[in-house]
Amino acid sequence: MPTQLIAKYDTRIPRYTSYPTAPHFHAGITPEIYRGWLSGMSDTQELSLYLHVPYCEVICWFCGCHTRGANSYSPVASYLDVLRREIRLVADALGGGRAPQPVRHLHFGGGSPSILSGADFTTLMDDLRAAFTFRDDAEIAIELDPRTTRPDLIKAMAATGVTRASFGVQDLTPKVQKAINRIQPLGVVERAINGVREVGIDRINIDLMYGLPYQTEENVRDTIANILPLSPDRLAVFGYAHVPWMRKHQNLIPDESLPDAPARWDQATAARDMLLDAGYTAIGFDHYAHPDDDLAIALANGTLNRNFQGYTSDTALSLIGMGASGISELPQGYAVNDGDIKAYSETIMAGEFATKRGIAVSVADKARRAIIERLMCDLRVDIAATAELHGVDISDLRADYPRLAEMEIDGLLVREGDVLKITEAGRPFVRSACAAFDRYLVEGEQRHSRAV
Repeated sequence: MPTQLIAKYDTRIPRYTSYPTAPHFHAGITPEIYRGWLSGMSDTQELSLYLHVPYCEVICWFCGCHTRGANSYSPVASYLDVLRREIRLVADALGGGRAPQPVRHLHFGGGSPSILSGADFTTLMDDLRAAFTFRDDAEIAIELDPRTTRPDLIKAMAATGVTRASFGVQDLTPKVQKAINRIQPLGVVERAINGVREVGIDRINIDLMYGLPYQTEENVRDTIANILPLSPDRLAVFGYAHVPWMRKHQNLIPDESLPDAPARWDQATAARDMLLDAGYTAIGFDHYAHPDDDLAIALANGTLNRNFQGYTSDTALSLIGMGASGISELPQGYAVNDGDIKAYSETIMAGEFATKRGIAVSVADKARRAIIERLMCDLRVDIAATAELHGVDISDLRADYPRLAEMEIDGLLVREGDVLKITEAGRPFVRSACAAFDRYLVEGEQRHSRAV
């Protein structure tokens, strides 16, 4: 990829895990509105649940999550009492007791859910199963820090039905690990993965990153070479988003230590080539899956979706986020919990939802969201069919076609009438195509990550 083309499209644009995107959420979505959205849900509407654990034993300097360090277990235990209270509030709003809507997917994120004790994780799962109706084939996934994944938690995960474990690895190079405050040798990763496999949890995800401080293409290649023998079912290869104005701890990473755009491109390309050569299927622009994994199957079936956790095979129309900073995606719109743990806790324990902001989605928003999601997932979208499905005027969508002209000229996109197709060369720049349909976007906003 020529340097000038990288520079041309290396702008700050959203990752499009939602539309409208989070920076455009506002305080007009109140706890009362959110409660009404939940209460209006039909009994047969499938659910996806997300629980946020905003604590880590040690903060990694690259982290962009809503989390804080915990010097003792006491604040974690207190937080879990609040989370259990929110579970009851949601279930009551949905069904006046036990929510009748079937749960298709449950995801524990953070922070580091691996900070939880086995006993507390078991209690939390018991509360969830008492409050919600789980499908027999529901996927239960948890994000884990290999350094803090302990035997008691692994045992509890197996006993409570966890089906998938996602391990954060990032990079195995000692110099890079020191620069991001995450010392994690390969042996630590191997022990954690072997530990969950030994208890029967055999669906394994691994998260890697490029663009980290002092990271080189050789580092990326060495890391993947060491990870491949662990046979993960899925890998995510994220580009590090350096946003120290949003995450103050990132100021501990010197700007001059970061690879430039061409170097980031080479790192991402090296990862992609190695994973494709190893037989993985490319999913969107930053995920890879074994051909028999649910993600690859969903891609082949045209049922791949995208939410705040990234690419997913989950087809539930409603995602309910619980915990501080938890984000819910419902047919009516998005609702976000207060990210301040103290404020969130006080509100929940007072018996009220901690909704801080959000946005209601219009019919036009839903049409554009569908276009963006299909481009992100399938690298293809039929604009005319989408407009007809959502009952919107196609001329409003066609008005955005000129914004795609440069991508067409550069061979990154092909337009055949109202059908848009991202080329293989354009795959890494699919977010740029999506941005053409984003009516909320102010290009170059500092709050977004770089496209390359």
